[in-house]
Amino acid sequence: MKNSFSDTPQIEVVSTFSELVNSNFQGEMNAICWNRELVGDFKEILAKLELKENITEVSIEDLLALKLSEEGNLAKEIILKDIQRLTDFGASPTLNLLKSYERDEELDFISTDVYSFHVDRSPIETDTFLCTYHGAASDILPHDQVEQKILIPEIRGKLKELHDGPEAEFETFLEEYFFDLHYQPKPNAKPVNLGLGHLWRLAVDHPTQQTLPCVHRAPVEKDGEYRLLLIC
Repeated sequence: MKNSFSDTPQIEVVSTFSELVNSNFQGEMNAICWNRELVGDFKEILAKLELKENITEVSIEDLLALKLSEEGNLAKEIILKDIQRLTDFGASPTLNLLKSYERDEELDFISTDVYSFHVDRSPIETDTFLCTYHGAASDILPHDQVEQKILIPEIRGKLKELHDGPEAEFETFLEEYFFDLHYQPKPNAKPVNLGLGHLWRLAVDHPTQQTLPCVHRAPVEKDGEYRLLLIC
């Protein structure tokens, strides 16, 4: 299927869940997209859920309790199937009703929240799965369009001042506080938006990974609009 993702070397497009979980990351390809055009009214689900905190976890029981129209029920069944597929695969999916993530405003020269381009790290072999059903969707960038923030001289100098410890422990300090996971887009970077309804698998930084981890960021939410996001 031809789409806007097909021409991006970073992305492999597949048409089934089986292909999504069984394809191998290789070369510069570190994002796999199960390309889908979903039916149903996801906005109705979002409207009938209760936001208890800025990020509210929605349980299967919460979904099943909703009184929905026919279109709303179609959307609900898609979400439930996605949760079941990922659970059967061995993942632990979470459905979030999301107003906003916590902002990192502690340091004015480097941001380490999810709105900053970053990679995920895990000590075990795993990948990040996500699907945005409603609201703003995440962006990704290839590694040749970003620079690791800790390698930018101005930022590195300020981090060394912040560390104020032995040089031999500086790299450990960067990892311990997750500074090394964050990236700055280069001037001509062209982020790829992950769109609505597609189920994505993104490469994570772990010891057995064969490719570079996928650089991604959470979107800035649109005013007054919540996101409905499945992630694990």
